[in-house]
Amino acid sequence: MKFGDILKGKEAEGKEKHVPIIEVGKGKSEAGVDIIHVVVGKEVPHPNTVEHHIAWIELYGVKKDGQVINLGRSAFAPSYTNPNVRFQVPVEQFKAFCAVSYCNIHGVWENCLEI
Repeated sequence: MKFGDILKGKEAEGKEKHVPIIEVGKGKSEAGVDIIHVVVGKEVPHPNTVEHHIAWIELYGVKKDGQVINLGRSAFAPSYTNPNVRFQVPVEQFKAFCAVSYCNIHGVWENCLEI
């Protein structure tokens, strides 16, 4: 088995929304820096209970030379937080971004966005 075999994407989506949605905001922060916004459950909120929740989101960037950089991770407490995170990233240095999220019931979900 390969790690890629456990990742789920948009084609596996069910009633609850698990796929991390990536949005790029060039110069959108108060300081004028680039922001990558990642949210799970943007259109249909994901349950956020102790029994069923998004535990974490990770963001990876693919540089123009193909190097993959782990840009960060955010963990969420069940029933108290929303799986919604912003990363300050120099967007012009990357050609793609990939996000991974983990639902404690439905596993690991992925989504990528080419710039």
